Amino acid sequence: MDKRKKILVVDDQADLGELYKTVLMEQGHLVVVTQNPEAALELAEKDHLDLVLLDIRMPGMDGIELLHQLTNRKPSLKVIINTAYPSYKENYLTWPAVSYLVKSSDLTELTDTVNRVLAS
Repeated sequence: MDKRKKILVVDDQADLGELYKTVLMEQGHLVVVTQNPEAALELAEKDHLDLVLLDIRMPGMDGIELLHQLTNRKPSLKVIINTAYPSYKENYLTWPAVSYLVKSSDLTELTDTVNRVLAS
């Protein structure tokens, strides 16, 4: 049985999603990427996920709405918000996430946070 942790990356920027996938796979994780929030819900329903890495601003359903749908359907699912917008951090609607990161070209904080959350 595969012991690697499965991460779903939801980001409307395909290039960033692929970058995160590459970096997280180098850390030993299984990674699935989607740009579509509705597809993310379907994946979460049919597949076992250990973690969701979630952008906020996306066309259609935004990340805050997706966060609430995911945590309502799967209360034990851990979600990290990863966004370019620090202003949402104080918004109580983002509080169900286990962590809130502001996107950076240095991915150290991202990988450290993902590994810390998965280890807890």
